[in-house]
Amino acid sequence: MAAPCAEDPSLERHFKGHRDAVTCVDFSINTKQLASGSMDSCLMVWHMKPQSRAYRFTGHKDAITCVNFSPSGHLLASGSRDKTVRIWVPNVKGESTAFRAHTATVRSVHFCSDGQSFVTASDDKTVKVWATHRQKFLFSLSQHINWVRCAKFSPDGRLIVSASDDKTVKLWDKNSRECVHSYCEHGGFVTYVDFHPSGTCIAAAGMDNTVKVWDVRTHRLLQHYQLHSAAVNGLSFHPSGNYLITASSDSTLKILDLMEGRLLYTLHGHQGPATTVAFSRTGEYFASGGSDEQVMVWKSNFDIIDHGEVMKVSRPPATLASSTGNLTVSILEQRLTLTEDKLKQCLENQQLIMQRATP
Repeated sequence: MAAPCAEDPSLERHFKGHRDAVTCVDFSINTKQLASGSMDSCLMVWHMKPQSRAYRFTGHKDAITCVNFSPSGHLLASGSRDKTVRIWVPNVKGESTAFRAHTATVRSVHFCSDGQSFVTASDDKTVKVWATHRQKFLFSLSQHINWVRCAKFSPDGRLIVSASDDKTVKLWDKNSRECVHSYCEHGGFVTYVDFHPSGTCIAAAGMDNTVKVWDVRTHRLLQHYQLHSAAVNGLSFHPSGNYLITASSDSTLKILDLMEGRLLYTLHGHQGPATTVAFSRTGEYFASGGSDEQVMVWKSNFDIIDHGEVMKVSRPPATLASSTGNLTVSILEQRLTLTEDKLKQCLENQQLIMQRATP
């Protein structure tokens, strides 16, 4: 078998230790740790350094549905079917604090970029915002009329986006606590949503097998991908903003080139549904989890040019107020700005691909 081309993603390693389906994965900021949650109620923290023992954290009383490292990497949040959120110190002791306010399964947890607050989404149809260090519930956003699967802060922390089984994606203003816009184009439950690193657009995954990208300023649908043959369960933007990776119940991961509006790679690694996927903070790696109880770590390889540029603008880690942070955003905005012609071309290309795919 020929050695993989340097530009192709390659499977680096896989971690075995979960006793049921893996539901979520997230890298720490320095890529030294990878956290995963599972239906087995355990939170695992894997060390990227070879031959290092993993930490297994127990505390949740039911399946873990979501996990997120704080921006500093000093804390780790998890949500569970036991209706709680736990904040862990990801060291050998694995001490944790439980946060209670949701009345049903917690589906999603995400720290704000300053680490001071985090947002959760639940089957109780609410999105809740919490103070991290004061360990306090702050307020609810409650306009969804069905389970809320996912909620994320924008990179600047001013907006929150949520995805629900009511088939909508909602954009919220954190300060006014009002719903700014509802995106209603999905034909089924919306499973996952996230902000582009520039904060100018969002991507959402659906049970209708699609991924949609909207501009949060004009609320226009920018791109629409129908590439999977089953539900799309998760997605993650590459930190350059140029690529998007998706995980699907059709067992594949797909890497999309957002600048060209096309599919770059289809990866077959998991036996059964791929449930979750996440890029590392630099984009050099990505991790995936599946119903096969496996956590896989892949080396991106295809992003070498972009990876260099991300490292140039993002090291040392920029704070919100720094000029480096603004520079990163302005570069990403320039690259994201699709001209009318380019957008038209993307849509035409996609139509041609769809026509070819239809027998």
